[in-house]
Amino acid sequence: MNIQALRYFLMVSTTGSFLATARHFEAPASSVSRFIASLEKELGHQLFYRSTRAVRLTEQGQRYYSQVREALELLDNAADQLAHRDAGIRGLVKINAPEGLGRLHIAHLVNGLQAKYPDLSVELTLTDRFIDPVEEGVDVMIRVGRLVDSGLIGKVVSAHRYLLAASPEYLALHGTPQTPEDLLRHSCLLYKGPQGSLGWYFRRSSKENFEPMDVSGPLRSNNAEVLVAAALAGRGIVLFPSWLFAPTSFKDRKLLSLLTDWDVSASAEELYIQILSPENRLRSQKVREVSAFLVDAIGSPPYWDNV
Repeated sequence: MNIQALRYFLMVSTTGSFLATARHFEAPASSVSRFIASLEKELGHQLFYRSTRAVRLTEQGQRYYSQVREALELLDNAADQLAHRDAGIRGLVKINAPEGLGRLHIAHLVNGLQAKYPDLSVELTLTDRFIDPVEEGVDVMIRVGRLVDSGLIGKVVSAHRYLLAASPEYLALHGTPQTPEDLLRHSCLLYKGPQGSLGWYFRRSSKENFEPMDVSGPLRSNNAEVLVAAALAGRGIVLFPSWLFAPTSFKDRKLLSLLTDWDVSASAEELYIQILSPENRLRSQKVREVSAFLVDAIGSPPYWDNV
């Protein structure tokens, strides 16, 4: 039985696409199709239902998938341990992260990663769009968002925490809001991205749903750092993830955290920071070590929440 055919089978099962599998393995789509057809003929069972819209496992294919995955994991782990027993962690690892979080934090963590593993090469890409890590060839992805069954495997690092903040100078002139409703009378500095302005949401506890507050103010921008700078200058109130603020802003009381008895968010849904990888990538000791390093370095709660 051809091992490569089994690898193609697992990847098609995960992606639901012959084309994505071909891109991942840098092989012609016709070769992938031919290997799968040969595997089905050898087994005497159809493994996939094929249509113009999707490819999905048959009942026999689902049972076979579980068994093949376990078998290949054992083979790959054995080979990986033998290869790295004396060599250490080396080679290329591709990491993807959101632009702001990546620039302010992940890039710094990558420096520490490469200091620990000097033979490791890193390709760090920063983008705010949700990519397909299989098609993009990404090994480790830091994602901020809802918990969804994406077919990726990894760890939830923590909840995505937001802070509401303003400068002491602004609050001295305009007063300190005591409730979310008070914000309707304040200058709120709003982030406006490709999907429109981010909402401001509030709740008393995790047992309640987030409720929106239709705030407004004198400044909108698609750049978060512009808005934080405006808040530091006393122009108004901002709501952003805790990782976006410089810790010294609160330590030196350049900014003060507001409505600390409330949960605040830019989303009506719970958001989380996750470190994820395609299933096949986690067979690599290198990828597992990199993921574990990032999880430990960020911490839970994340180090940037100590503001």
